[in-house]
Amino acid sequence: MKIKIKSLLKKKGKQKIVCLTAYSKSISKLIDKYCDIVLVGDSLANVLYGMKSTQDLDLKTIIGHANSVKKGLKKSLLVVDMPKKSYLDSNRAVKNAKLIMKQTKCDAVKIENNLKNQHILKAIVKAKIPVMGHIGFTPQFKNKFKVEGKSLNEKKKLIDEAIKIEKLGAFAIVLECITEKTSKEISQILRIPTIGIGSSSACDGQILVTDDLLGLSGFYPKFVKKYTNLEKIIVKAVKNYSNDVLLKKFPSKKNSY
Repeated sequence: MKIKIKSLLKKKGKQKIVCLTAYSKSISKLIDKYCDIVLVGDSLANVLYGMKSTQDLDLKTIIGHANSVKKGLKKSLLVVDMPKKSYLDSNRAVKNAKLIMKQTKCDAVKIENNLKNQHILKAIVKAKIPVMGHIGFTPQFKNKFKVEGKSLNEKKKLIDEAIKIEKLGAFAIVLECITEKTSKEISQILRIPTIGIGSSSACDGQILVTDDLLGLSGFYPKFVKKYTNLEKIIVKAVKNYSNDVLLKKFPSKKNSY
């Protein structure tokens, strides 16, 4: 197993794991110092391309963004989401996972689990490619948002699913929008790190979409904390630029050759 992943595993129970998304070199370079994991998330479908869901994102697009992100990283573990259509069966999944690893030089791939595709995770691991799992609310397979793990039956299913994913060889698992109690139980049972999004501080680490915490996406569900409002800052800057152009204040002599 790669050194970065071994270091990540050692953090479980000792130090929280910090994760963020990135889709470009400019952002990955800024966040690298503060992150353990940088994820090229399929959320770029919504955030950058205005798609209604992540389900139509293609492999070529995410590989292109991963190549850009890789150029800005020095220390963080780089994980790339596999688009839904890239792992519909085991052979396709292994072929495309190898392609992602080869073309992006990333450290691992991530797939969303739906109780029916655990054999696909097993096949990718067997091909010696590190895999991160993902349970709870999985946007690639669920169109309607719902908090998971409320009932005893739901909790048991999620715990069983998480244990199975660990046994199949995943090095970490994302818990998305799962109740605090269920997230805590899963995190205590598993030996691999749990990375939460909307799943409380009980998880071993946290991930957010960077555009959400910066106030750029316009998407602010309960689990997102907006740390700044870049939208407001950008609008103000653009407004000032527009005014300067209209009033012939820009470019001035110092901006001209």
